Amino acid sequence: MEFFIISMLNGLSYGLLLFMLSSGLTLIFSMMGVLNFAHASFYMLGAYVGYTVSRWVGFWPALIIAPIVVGAMGAAFERVCLRRVHKFGHVPELLITFGLSYVVLELVQLVWGRIALEFRPPETLQGPAFTLVNHSVNGLKVLWGVAPAELCSAADAAVRVVCSPFPATRGFMMLVALVMLVGVWLLLTRTRIGLVIQSALTHPDAVEALGHNVPKIFMLVFGAGAGLAGLAGVIGGSTFLTEPAMAATVGSVIFVVVVVGGMGSLSGAFLASVLIGVIQTFAVAFDFSVGTLAQQIGVHLSDAAMSNSFVKLTLSQVAPILPYLFLVLILIFRPKGLLGTREG
Repeated sequence: MEFFIISMLNGLSYGLLLFMLSSGLTLIFSMMGVLNFAHASFYMLGAYVGYTVSRWVGFWPALIIAPIVVGAMGAAFERVCLRRVHKFGHVPELLITFGLSYVVLELVQLVWGRIALEFRPPETLQGPAFTLVNHSVNGLKVLWGVAPAELCSAADAAVRVVCSPFPATRGFMMLVALVMLVGVWLLLTRTRIGLVIQSALTHPDAVEALGHNVPKIFMLVFGAGAGLAGLAGVIGGSTFLTEPAMAATVGSVIFVVVVVGGMGSLSGAFLASVLIGVIQTFAVAFDFSVGTLAQQIGVHLSDAAMSNSFVKLTLSQVAPILPYLFLVLILIFRPKGLLGTREG
């Protein structure tokens, strides 16, 4: 039971990290119609800027300063570069953001180097948030923090005790992602600023007639989306690894999330992120081969079939392609996405 709970929490934490990334991309697309290929690069910048700032003033100030710095970079890019090609359509927008992703990668390698950096979380986030203790006699219980060593060892050989810690960094990641979801939703649906932003996309002339600066609104939206990616970078970089390849690791997956959830749908991005995170995590956790899985569900395979290289593939080996398989199925059977309203 503790294995299922920890695997589910790991899947949720990874899915919520994907949501933190895809929420900014969804915000930019839904408000501006721009599919930002450099969005994962802002995630990487958030990690590196957060690492640098944390060395000067600590992690908690860096958690605030780094997203602001990355958001300002995003706003400056929209003002100086993206705005000039916006009138020419989507292809030039894709190309200029695609080029930016390579520029950012090279600059990161020039400034911080090509090797991974040790971006450590603060003391309060080091260690487990809680520990699940599964005792074969006393059952399952939850202990906050680290479980005492004597609880995780059994004096009697007939008694089985398993302690499964859940990292505090992952718990913090989940908390921030949920706060971000509620905050962005309230901003867009319950505030005057959100109404102006949404109106600027569908009726820009009317919004300008009311005295609002539509290009400035788009610049702030792009900067806010980049800032959300920067926030995800600080948390993801300190939880996992801060390295130049981190943008490429999640870059393609967040586009899968946006398309599967529905282009421009914040709730769809949340649902798709959680589904993909949980599916991938359980695929790695249940490391069965295709042949073993077939036999478990009652399908008999001959010895020749069991020796086939495809049948020998394990779920953990197949796990990286599962999001893209999910994407193909969604595009075939539901092109608008799970909760989307656009065709593309």
